Amino acid sequence: MTAPHARYRRAVAIPAGMAVATALAFLPNTTAAAAGDAPTSAAADGPSLSYVVNVKPGHGTSAQVKKAVGKAGGTVVTSYDQIGVIVVHSSDPGFAEAIRKVRGVQSAGTTRTAPLPSAATTDLGTPKALSAAEVAGAEAQAGQDPLESLQWDLPAIKADQAHEKSLGSEKVTVAVIDTGVDDTHPDIAPNFDRGASVNCVSGKPDTADGAWRPASSESPHGTHVAGEIAAAKNGVGMTGVAPGVKVSGIKVSNPDGFFYTEAVVCGFVWAAEHGADVTNNSYYTDPWYFNCATDPDQKALVEAVTRASRYAEKKGAVNVAAAGNENYDLASDEITDPSSPNDSTPGDRVVDPSECLDIPTQLPGVVTVAATGAKGIKSSFSNYGLGVADMAAPGGDSTAYQKPEPPATSGLILGTLPGGKWGYMAGTSMASPHVAGVAALIKSTHPYAPPSLVKALLYAQADAKACTDPYDIDADGKADAVCEGTKNRNGFYGWGIADALDAVTK
Repeated sequence: MTAPHARYRRAVAIPAGMAVATALAFLPNTTAAAAGDAPTSAAADGPSLSYVVNVKPGHGTSAQVKKAVGKAGGTVVTSYDQIGVIVVHSSDPGFAEAIRKVRGVQSAGTTRTAPLPSAATTDLGTPKALSAAEVAGAEAQAGQDPLESLQWDLPAIKADQAHEKSLGSEKVTVAVIDTGVDDTHPDIAPNFDRGASVNCVSGKPDTADGAWRPASSESPHGTHVAGEIAAAKNGVGMTGVAPGVKVSGIKVSNPDGFFYTEAVVCGFVWAAEHGADVTNNSYYTDPWYFNCATDPDQKALVEAVTRASRYAEKKGAVNVAAAGNENYDLASDEITDPSSPNDSTPGDRVVDPSECLDIPTQLPGVVTVAATGAKGIKSSFSNYGLGVADMAAPGGDSTAYQKPEPPATSGLILGTLPGGKWGYMAGTSMASPHVAGVAALIKSTHPYAPPSLVKALLYAQADAKACTDPYDIDADGKADAVCEGTKNRNGFYGWGIADALDAVTK
């Protein structure tokens, strides 16, 4: 089965929404979006682009390089001296080459191939409401929130049993690094951490009140993810995996749906310095699906995001990320990437995924999450790979492939949507927040555990699952993916399926 190439950042396009009153709604294919690129000056000799310049961490080297930036034709936007990353704008086509020759510069590269701002557009479509009769099946069961009966994913990781023991601690915060979070949603508001929220789209923190929210025309992706993690158990709507912990919104996706390096770096650093215990990363860093060290620009992007993610872990955060939705074997010798650079003119290129990295999901220390469907096997779209996929969790799948047991009616994942709504989406985007939620429950149970111990417990407590062999998800007589490894660790499920019950009892 051929993996889809036209894609949402980390979500498969089968979303739907439910109005706060009683109506369900379905959204067509969406592209992640967020707001806030800072205005830039007109290009002098070429298009105005954004760059990251990596130097030795510390104010001394940064100060020297900043002086050289102007001479090389650039303007410093901001700098993260604690990790040695400087964000620069320049319209000089020779800027990167010139600044790489400056003493103290370790690497430098443009973060995009399209001018500032990007010329891409986004069309989110119009929701279509379902009838009241179709909603009637979502009647609440005893002790559950009204829509919890639609959430087959909670019992799939024993979250429903975990909630009888613990909902998680309000002292634990999960940072949703994404397209923005609508903190006014009735399922999110009780658990929202405003002080840890920010807009990082320009690469520089914007702390204006509500800057972390998506505009009405922008993607609901981050809000959906936030609800999956920590929708409050409050008698309204749905229930999150860890409904007693806090979530913050760190907006890193621009109005055109691109997650550029400077924004991602800002997001990780902000999370690190504002007490995040877990970060969820359901995206890849644009414009390159895979970033190859042989290219000086891509090498610089990997270095910048690596420094930022490591800094967040050093400060106490467990970084969790989605594996991707192309049914790629990330442990294979080569992959044909047809989608990069996705902000200008993409073209087929063959890459070695062990050397050309999907960031942040393939970075050292990051928990990489594959997706499963309602029947508990790898989702048709989910990337995988022995030694790459660390965990698996519900991300949904087409009902034609994996149909849930009643009373659930959709094989997708229910989540919160902006404007007090709820809806369905699918993707490793949805699997990652399940693991982030379980990590938050572990941190709640073991409040002094460092990230290394939280990750060790995640893996040790996971429910081991053997390879699905043969894996013929569409039943056409041909294998759609090949799983390698043992029951205790393999390419489809990593160390196993996330276990929320063990997280609160062991």
